[in-house]
Amino acid sequence: MDFKIKNFFKSLGPGFIIAAVVLGPGSITVSSKIGATHGYSFLWVILVGAISMSVYTTMSVRFGVLHEKSLLKVISEKYGKWLSIAIGVCSFLAALSFQFGNNLGVGMGMKTLTGINETIWPFIFTPLAIVLVFYSKNLYKALEQLMMIMVVILILAFIVNLIFIRPDLEAAAMGFIPSAVSSDNFNEIAALVGTTFVLHNAFYQSYLVQGKGWKLADLPRSIRDTKIGVSLLALISILVIITAAATLKPRGISVNSAADMAIQLEMLLGSFAKYIFGFGFMAAAFSSLLVNSVTGGGLLADSMGMGSSMNEKMPKVFTAIILIAGMVIAVFFRGNVIYALIMAQASSILGVPLIAIGLFLVLNSKSIMGKYRNNNLQNFMAVVGFILISVLVYFMYGKLIGYLAV
Repeated sequence: MDFKIKNFFKSLGPGFIIAAVVLGPGSITVSSKIGATHGYSFLWVILVGAISMSVYTTMSVRFGVLHEKSLLKVISEKYGKWLSIAIGVCSFLAALSFQFGNNLGVGMGMKTLTGINETIWPFIFTPLAIVLVFYSKNLYKALEQLMMIMVVILILAFIVNLIFIRPDLEAAAMGFIPSAVSSDNFNEIAALVGTTFVLHNAFYQSYLVQGKGWKLADLPRSIRDTKIGVSLLALISILVIITAAATLKPRGISVNSAADMAIQLEMLLGSFAKYIFGFGFMAAAFSSLLVNSVTGGGLLADSMGMGSSMNEKMPKVFTAIILIAGMVIAVFFRGNVIYALIMAQASSILGVPLIAIGLFLVLNSKSIMGKYRNNNLQNFMAVVGFILISVLVYFMYGKLIGYLAV
């Protein structure tokens, strides 16, 4: 039995990396805020986002196991350099939006642990991430192992906690039935989708599969790995919402800090909850900070023909630029940190429709994918996901323009 379990985890990898990079401080914050404010009402949003994420991520995986060339290189050759660069730039900007939130999350977590001002910590963790990027002998392997440990620990903590808090399971089940969304809570809903349906990371899954060395013979387990990763991502968000709905909402607690979110784990951890949650929040932020920057930097470099591997120079340079930019923005930020985390998650979807279009074109090309191109059901699901993200982008652009006009 132990041997089978060990082999099972060895067969996983890229799916855990995607789950961990998407599962950052913004995801935990948004899920906690929605659970504390709206209870179980918006659990259905997680399912919609997860299904869309799974569709696009498995599309990316199918390309990755079939080809030696990178996805952006094929797009450049087939549809034009302009489209490749546009997707690279959109991915870079989406990663930068996440990076701001990741730096805020590192600061919030460490302030909870130490009491030291949150603006100090990005100056410590960003250089550490840069050192890992430039000097790790096998960056992919290091990321894979770190992310796997993080995801498993977070899931176990929240599952065990649920046993103690005994949530209203009937009300939670009703939360998976779609309900109306008002303009008052649209930012939070967009952020909740943005925590699950992250297209630049779905796009990057093909690079992770190629980095893992998986080929066509590995397609079944690579699809399984991807679906497990997306399912774990959705599961953690669902667990956080249910936990917040059962613990924070009845007490009228509005989430304004990591310490507020830590109250969710008091039933399990007692007075240690604040410190355990602070550590977990910081670790989630740092792991997301590291891999998110690799994703954005790698895709931008590849779009310009400057390398696609995590071990090449220019992807590392662009990765460092994202790390430093995210650090600077977070350090000089002044305002409501919780609201900023939510807006960072929501605004990350602004550039991604173009990423969806690029992936959709490639996966429907017979000359590129052959018999492994999308079938009718896959195309239907991909179009539904595209419509979802496009509607959110439309409303987010309207809110952003309104905000800038003030």
